Amino acid sequence: MKHSVKFILVILFLIHGLTYAQERLIEKGNEKFEAYSFSPAIDIYKKVLDKGYVSADLLRKLGNSYYYNADYKDAADTYKKLVAEYTEEVSAEDYFKYAQTLKTLGDYDTSSSIMTKFKEITKGDGRANAFTEERDFMKEIKENSDRYNFGTFEYNSPYSDFAPSFFKEGLIFSSDRDTGNFAKYRHTWNAKDFLDLYEVNADSSSLNSVKKLGENVNTRFHESTSVVTKDGQTLYFTRNNSEKKRTVKDEKGIVRLKILRAKLNDEGVWGEVEELPFNNDSYSVANPALSPDEKTLYFVSDMPGTVGASDLFMVSINDDGTFGQPENLGPNINTEARETFPYITNEEILYFSSDGHPGLGGLDVFATKIKRQDFTGKILNVGQPVNSNSDDFTFIFNEESRTGYVASNREGGLGYDDIYSFTETRSLEFDCIQKVTGTVRDKITNEVLVGATIKVINENNDELFSTITDSDGNYSLELDCNKGNFVRALMEGYIPFEEYIGVSDGKPKIIDFYLERDQITAGFGDDLAKLLQLSTIYFDFNKYNIRKDSEVEIEKVIAAMEKYPSLKLKVNSHTDSRGPAAYNLSLSQKRAESTINYMIKKGISADRLVSEGFGETKLLNECSDIVKCSAEKHDVNRRSEFIILE
Repeated sequence: MKHSVKFILVILFLIHGLTYAQERLIEKGNEKFEAYSFSPAIDIYKKVLDKGYVSADLLRKLGNSYYYNADYKDAADTYKKLVAEYTEEVSAEDYFKYAQTLKTLGDYDTSSSIMTKFKEITKGDGRANAFTEERDFMKEIKENSDRYNFGTFEYNSPYSDFAPSFFKEGLIFSSDRDTGNFAKYRHTWNAKDFLDLYEVNADSSSLNSVKKLGENVNTRFHESTSVVTKDGQTLYFTRNNSEKKRTVKDEKGIVRLKILRAKLNDEGVWGEVEELPFNNDSYSVANPALSPDEKTLYFVSDMPGTVGASDLFMVSINDDGTFGQPENLGPNINTEARETFPYITNEEILYFSSDGHPGLGGLDVFATKIKRQDFTGKILNVGQPVNSNSDDFTFIFNEESRTGYVASNREGGLGYDDIYSFTETRSLEFDCIQKVTGTVRDKITNEVLVGATIKVINENNDELFSTITDSDGNYSLELDCNKGNFVRALMEGYIPFEEYIGVSDGKPKIIDFYLERDQITAGFGDDLAKLLQLSTIYFDFNKYNIRKDSEVEIEKVIAAMEKYPSLKLKVNSHTDSRGPAAYNLSLSQKRAESTINYMIKKGISADRLVSEGFGETKLLNECSDIVKCSAEKHDVNRRSEFIILE
C-alpha cells in the first residue's frame, strides 16, 4: 500500500512538473510574442504543441506569429485549426487574418466566406463595410491591372532589399546584405533586424557602385525607409529607438522606431542626425514621405488615436524647420488593420500599402487622389503585377518618366525581399468630381437670364448633358475633372459663349457668363428697351430731369450704342392720362429731349439720336381720362422707348 501511494505521488509530481514546464515554456513564448520576436515565439509554441498542449490562445498567437512573419501557409493552417476546434473563442480579428492568409494563398472563395463570418460579428468595422459594398473588388483590381511593364533591380542581394527612395540620379534603399540577417520584421514595430541604408546610381551597371551611407546615418542598429528633399540636402529616415549606442525599450520591452533628420554638409557627407519632436519612446514613428511642396511630412505610427495596427499620419513642416501637430489621415484611408509605407507624387497621388483594404493578399499597394489635403477620395488597388498575393510595399513613382520601383517578398525573387523596377503604360483613373457654378447675364444690362441653357460638351464635341438657369439666373454642374470639357451657355436672341475647363484637381470653379445680344434679331422699329429688358425710366411728377434710378437704365442703352457704333435710336417718351392732354404732350417731349441730352453728355453723337414726345396718345391699357385706374396701371403708360432707326 505504501508503495502504491508513493507511486501515485511520483506520478502526480511528474505531471505537476510537466505542467509547470509547459506553463513556463508558454510564458517564455508569450514574452517573445509580446516583444514582436516572432521567429523565437514560433519555435517555442511549436514545442508546446508537440508536447500535446493546445488552446485557442496558443493557436491564435502561433497563427499571428506566422502571419506577421509573412509565413502565410502555416498561418492559414493554424487559423483553420483554431476556427474548427475553438469556434466559440474565435475573435473577429482571427477571422480577418485567416481570410487574409487565404487570399495570399489564392483561395479567394474560402476567404470570402470567412469574411462573411467576420462581418457577422463586427459592427461599424470599415473592413467589413468595404467587403460588403456594392463593388466587385476583384473586377476593379483586374481593370487596374496590366498597367505596368515589370522589370528587375540588378542590385538585389540574396538577403532583404526594399524601401527604395529617389536620390540624385539614383536611389537610396534599405538592406541587410552586410549582416546576413533576414529582415522578417519590417512590418512590425520591433525592427530587430539590422538594416542599413545604401546609395546606388541607377545608371550604373556595377554592384560596386552600391555604397553605404555615412556613419552618422548607419549605426549598429536598424536604419530603413528614407526620403530626401528635392535639392538633395535633407534626409529623413527610420531608425531603432536608441541612446548612447544602446537600444531603448518601452515598458513592454519593445524597441520602437523613430524618424530622424540629417543635413548634407559642405563635404557632401550626411552630418549629425536629429530626432523629430513627435517621436516617442512609447510608440513607433516610421516610414517618412514628403508632399510635393515639401511642406508636409507623411509617416506611419501606432501612436494614440491610431485606428488600426498602424495608421498614416501627416505633420506640417514650418519654414524654420520646426513641425506642427501630427494629424491622422482619417478612416477613409486608415482601417483597423495595417496602413504603411506612404509615397506622394507630384500630382498629389498618395500611394501606400495596406492589408485592411480589399486586395490580393498580404500587403497590397493602393492609391488615392489627394485634393488640398482632403483624404476622402476613392481608394484604388493598383492591380497586378505591382500587387501579388504576397507582401507588396514601398512603392515610389516618377510621373515625369512614368517609371518607379516597388518591393515584394513574392516567389521568384533573389532574396527574402526584392526591389522591382517598372514602367507605367496606363494611368490610374480616379473618380474626380469638380463642381462648377455660376450665373448667366446680359452682357450690356447685367440682367440675369432665366432659362438659359448650359451644355457640357467633351473634347470630341459630344454633348454630355445640359441644364438650365433658375429664377435667379444660376446654374450648377458636376464635371469629371479627369477630363477636359467645354461649358457652353445659350439663350434665344443671344450669341452662344463657352469656356474650356481642362483636367484639374477638382477644386470648385465659378464661371459667370455674360452673353451678347444677337444683332440679327434686332432691327428697324424694335424697342431696344424691351430687348435689353430695361426697367421703367421714371421721372418725378411734373419734372423732366433724369432721376438717379433711371440713369442706371439709360447707361445700359449707352453701353449698347458704344458697342454697336452704327446703331441709331429714336427716344419716344409717354405719359399717363392724368392731367391735360396738351400739358402731357409738352412734358413728354421735354422728357424725351432730357434723355437724349443725358446720352450726348455721356459721349453719344447727337446725329445718332432723335426724340419725340407722345403725351397720352399711345396708352397701353384702358386707363384714359374717363376710366378710374390704380397707380400701378397708370405707371405702365409712363414709359420711354428706344426705337431702332438703324
